[in-house]
Amino acid sequence: MRFVPSGLSVSSVSVSVKTAFVLPALLAAASAFAQVPPPDVTARSWVLVDATSNQVLASGNPDERVEPASLTKLMTAYLVFDALKAKKINMDQTVMPSEAVRRVRTDESRMFIEANKPVTVHDLVYGMIVQSGNDAAIALAELVGGSEGNFVTLMNAAAKRIGMTHTNFADVNGMPDPQHYTTAGDLAVLSTRLIRDFPEYYSIFSVRDFTYNKIKQPNRNRLLWLDPTVDGLKTGHTKAAGYCLIATAKRSLVGVPDASRRLVAVMMGEPKEHNRVQDSLKMLNYGYTAYDALRLYKANQVIESPRVYKGAADNVQAGVTTDQYITVPKGLGDKVKPAISRNDLIVAPIKKGQQIGTVKMMADGKEVAQFPLVALQDVPEAGIFGRLWDSALLWWQKRK
Repeated sequence: MRFVPSGLSVSSVSVSVKTAFVLPALLAAASAFAQVPPPDVTARSWVLVDATSNQVLASGNPDERVEPASLTKLMTAYLVFDALKAKKINMDQTVMPSEAVRRVRTDESRMFIEANKPVTVHDLVYGMIVQSGNDAAIALAELVGGSEGNFVTLMNAAAKRIGMTHTNFADVNGMPDPQHYTTAGDLAVLSTRLIRDFPEYYSIFSVRDFTYNKIKQPNRNRLLWLDPTVDGLKTGHTKAAGYCLIATAKRSLVGVPDASRRLVAVMMGEPKEHNRVQDSLKMLNYGYTAYDALRLYKANQVIESPRVYKGAADNVQAGVTTDQYITVPKGLGDKVKPAISRNDLIVAPIKKGQQIGTVKMMADGKEVAQFPLVALQDVPEAGIFGRLWDSALLWWQKRK
């Protein structure tokens, strides 16, 4: 999955919004909206994404190649969560770390596991995510992939599958390597997919500290203490990569009591540790104060009931299968209006989920988003007499 710009005019933007982000459900089209400039940050590369609407709100050099450092462990976690979800491994399972964990140096982030000393998958997962343990990442990679090399192959395959088009992994924990690189934009894709695909495990990223073998270590994401709405994701740092942080917050969606809104801020290459914290918080607050997310339609909401020919029913309920959102500058939501275009005459049989048209969201006469209009129910064929009658109607329609 990729993202799209927020449908805003780029002419008035101090930092360009890249059109490299693509999401099939929406159009990368600009509207007449004027964008509130984002705050200045010291990150070398950064991006702010509204994960609720899959839109980029602001960015600076989001496609520049950067070193991910320990943010690499997000992909390691993605594959471990996938194995847990598929029941290939389980949290209570005991692992015997290999001699490979001995190569983790004393100046690296460690969980302090020992080779050939049993440890549970639960502890390894928490040690990798909360403590950022390189040794834990190695042990989990060997468990899931059979070897680190095989696991790296799985990492690159997964990156390609989810749309990380500017990324290549060379190891499981983010040590410097010329062939180990990514972009802020790709990391936003990974973070959003991780949150959505594995909600049952995502809460681990909000854990503030973890103790293993009587050694208590805090989560390095200081925003977990500074903002109660922040619930992840991860920090990273090497001399070459600088200080990096992917922060995400979840706040109530104004005016929609049963929904919330999630933003993801990716800061890469910050000069100091405090810069990544301050800039991430500034950018999250900017996204929530300068923009509104609108829920256009709820999942399975009936948008219209168009005529069906040759069907057992005269009409089919049509709508969307998932909640549909769009993000706009604050106060401009009233400008967004729907326009529905349908396929040619709808003829049964119709299958539930079949696309029968398109919903286009318009603002000031310009299209800012679109998504499929689908059948919310099956409509089987009518009997022979019903089909003959509608055939006559269709013949008459074509003559008009």
